[in-house]
Amino acid sequence: MDYYAINSLRENHAGWSLLRAQNGPLAVCFFMTAFTEPNQRNIGRQQLIDALDDVLFGLRDAYGEDRFPRPASEYLDDWAAPERAWLRKYYVPGQDEPRYDLTPAAEDVVHWVESLRGRDFVATQSRLTSIFAVLKALVQQSETDPEVRLAELQRQRDGIDAEMQRIRDGNIRVMSTPEALDHFQQLTALARDLLADFREVEQNFRKLDRQVREQIATWDGSQGELLETIFANQQDISSSLQGRTFQGFWDYLMSPQLRTELRDLLQRATRIEALAGAENLHAVTRLHQDWLPAVEQTQATVRQLSQQMRRLLDDKVFLENKRIMQLIRSIESGALSTRELPPSGVFMEIAAPSVDVALPFERPLYEPSRKVMVDDDVVAADDADVDAGALFSQFHVDTERLKANIDAVLADAEQATLADITDAYPLSQGLAEVVAYYQLATESDWADINPDATQQLSWSLPDGSIREATIDRIIFGRPA
Repeated sequence: MDYYAINSLRENHAGWSLLRAQNGPLAVCFFMTAFTEPNQRNIGRQQLIDALDDVLFGLRDAYGEDRFPRPASEYLDDWAAPERAWLRKYYVPGQDEPRYDLTPAAEDVVHWVESLRGRDFVATQSRLTSIFAVLKALVQQSETDPEVRLAELQRQRDGIDAEMQRIRDGNIRVMSTPEALDHFQQLTALARDLLADFREVEQNFRKLDRQVREQIATWDGSQGELLETIFANQQDISSSLQGRTFQGFWDYLMSPQLRTELRDLLQRATRIEALAGAENLHAVTRLHQDWLPAVEQTQATVRQLSQQMRRLLDDKVFLENKRIMQLIRSIESGALSTRELPPSGVFMEIAAPSVDVALPFERPLYEPSRKVMVDDDVVAADDADVDAGALFSQFHVDTERLKANIDAVLADAEQATLADITDAYPLSQGLAEVVAYYQLATESDWADINPDATQQLSWSLPDGSIREATIDRIIFGRPA
């Protein structure tokens, strides 16, 4: 960066203006108290006012009532103003109370101020290990030579085998306390930085959305070109580096197997003896719980991109339809005004009381006729082994006879089950007759089929054998 770029940041960047502001220490202190230390986002206005009142009360008690004379609500409005842009003020659908969140510029300032305090313990070994791990993954996963990759995998397998043998021999190496604290500090720093990145990712998506909407709002071309531009912009958003990396993180976090593994690793990390005195040790187990709301909000911002573009497109279509209707109304008004005062002379003769208007776009598109291929080859079937007796063993179930059976039983009772009816009139046609009773029950308004209760039916076959069936309980009632 040259002098001009740095000077432009000094004059225009929101973070730099926060450092130069007269009440900057108050704002940074409050941002730490309300947002970064409890790791909260999307806080309601009244909750923020109450928290800021507590901070102001303590400062006024120490420095006097004239140190910060304005009420908390005015400070919030000032920090969320466009010229400040330290807080983002927005509304959630379905709620009247505004919500607030830190902007990425303000969060960078908060982290920078926190870093000025210095650290008693600086992680160096874990950083070097992370650098080697990332560098190895970069080189190995980019290698295109199969032999090189196979050799690397073989070396890793040999190392794993040697480590397993050392463990079998009882030589188990455990991290020392400094090494464990080193890696734990690196873990917490990476987790905090990742949560901070979500605000910047969400802001980048909002910038892309704003650019698309500005382009659509000032569009002067045709509707087809507008559609092509919208789809191209939507594809650019999803295929951008920001969109692809965020989608990859979302897919990784949504994997049930990976989430289970992450939760198990975090719980096992809290049981390490070397980390027993580490600060915020149990807060590590909530890392994935802190990520999910932040990622979901960013994902919701991505979903809003398509909704905004669709809404803007609907507005364009509505205005176009409105203009067409205005043209039609003007033509009708002109026709009505000349109805009583037709032009002199005959300029057109119509041989019908009305004109049939056929618009070109009302005509259906050409559809070629389908050719049906008919196979007229006749193949003689070999029916020498076919039993023709089945053709003559068919029978018909007389439903009128079954209705008469039901009426006869209900003549002496208010209601009767199908078992009562078959006891009085035994089944003579087997299962087909049972199906016919089912059909009568489903078509009748005075029958009830209870699938939670069963009943047993039996009938005799011509050879003397008995068949039984377990069916739903069917109750026939006498019509009122």
